[in-house]
Amino acid sequence: MRVIVSEGDIRKMTMTTQPDRLEDLTEWLKENLQTNYSFTLQYQDPEFNNELCNLTDISELPEKPTIKIIPVINLIPIPAEPECFGESSSQADTEILSNSSLDRSFQWPDTFHIPKFSVDVEYRLRQGNLLYLKDGTHLKVMKEMKHDILEKLAETMYEFKAYPTKEEFEDVAKALVQSHPCLKEQGSSSGWEGWKNSLKFKMGNYRNKMRLLGRLEVTVNGGKRGRHTTDGNPPNKDIKKPKKGEINFLPENPEGMDDQNLEGVRQVLVNEMKKTKPNGSLVKKHMDMTFALRRKEVVNEKPDISKMVLRWPSLFTESQVYYEFNRVVGKNLRENFFDALDHYSPNLMEIFRKKKGLTGQLLAELLRQTKTTEPTDVRSLCLRGLPVILGDDPSAFFKTCSDVNDKDSFQQIPVGILCLDPERPQLNPFGVHIILEGSLVMEPENLPQAFCLLFGLIYALHLDYPKYMKNTFLFIQQVFLNLGKGELTPKIQSLKNQLAVTV
Repeated sequence: MRVIVSEGDIRKMTMTTQPDRLEDLTEWLKENLQTNYSFTLQYQDPEFNNELCNLTDISELPEKPTIKIIPVINLIPIPAEPECFGESSSQADTEILSNSSLDRSFQWPDTFHIPKFSVDVEYRLRQGNLLYLKDGTHLKVMKEMKHDILEKLAETMYEFKAYPTKEEFEDVAKALVQSHPCLKEQGSSSGWEGWKNSLKFKMGNYRNKMRLLGRLEVTVNGGKRGRHTTDGNPPNKDIKKPKKGEINFLPENPEGMDDQNLEGVRQVLVNEMKKTKPNGSLVKKHMDMTFALRRKEVVNEKPDISKMVLRWPSLFTESQVYYEFNRVVGKNLRENFFDALDHYSPNLMEIFRKKKGLTGQLLAELLRQTKTTEPTDVRSLCLRGLPVILGDDPSAFFKTCSDVNDKDSFQQIPVGILCLDPERPQLNPFGVHIILEGSLVMEPENLPQAFCLLFGLIYALHLDYPKYMKNTFLFIQQVFLNLGKGELTPKIQSLKNQLAVTV
């Protein structure tokens, strides 16, 4: 089927079996699109020249349908007591808007689009641009006009992130003078250096405004940048800000909810997970609702993993790892991870074969262990070979034992994957577990899935990359998933260049 998610996101998707009910199709789309909102469906009806009609019965669909997602915005319930989130009242409550705890939904754009300014500013810029094109006259920007321009730009930048990088400030300043050439500075070689510096100051002022309004992502750093900090620590000590492409670092509570309400919702989640078959839709709904509470815990308190497993057992399920990653960075982890891995696999294998020296010997041994071209085996090979070629230490990350009760083999591992092999190590062992702080927290189906879920857990639990695999995780973040705008390290840049030229 052809699925129209939005004007700029139209996908080709395939179901292995035709659904019997409309609800089955909707649930399948929710799971595969990793949506954080409710929606209805429309389809192009051949009987009406392919005009869109509401889909009310699955039998109305043609053989290869075009389906459009129509988001539904629902009201958020404001409960008087936490107990009202129990099962008995959940059906009567209005369904919560799934992304109500999300401050942002999009990554920083590849091309920054300059917003529209006030009518007066737009008029003066239009006149200035005409004069510049006519005879090269630069516009004399008065103080009030400059303030309006910078204020609007800071507001727009904050919609993407509170702490832009140097490169992102440059992107905005450059885009500004390209959109309005009359603003180009005569005294700088780039034409926008002064605008960049002014934007930095304005962004700091804008964060102060947000801090006064109580926005968590900036209040958490209150008093840490001045000469005299509130906690007595040196300035810039332990600044908490998004890393690795996070867009919802410390989101606000849903409207009308406080930490006490959300703690009641969390307890409902714990009780639900004790059931043999937890209600998936209820779990997702309450995980969406408690996202802000969870982020406060992992960012501010940095609790032990064992405590997180007890407090948030649903977070350590496959579906919720993917949903949480989507909440934090706004991307579909499973789809993007495996699409990129499969895309780069042929070139990676070719690079492995050409490598010489000790690294080449280690990669040759991995290639010899690859018995088939089945996707899981190829993916396992590439994920095993990546740390070798990037100079990491995979022996500290991939641990092998024959019995999960043999805790000595993994108890000291902060982050890793345990491979169960009674006879000898294999690329894709018959059993794998995810290790966090010496505990086995999940048991995925295979090694590639374990690697993907572990990457998601690092974001969900706000963990640092393990030093012995830092290059590998950075490569997955920056190259596979295109998260974060920082410069690539020489090793990662070199491998990226090789992948681009390898045939």
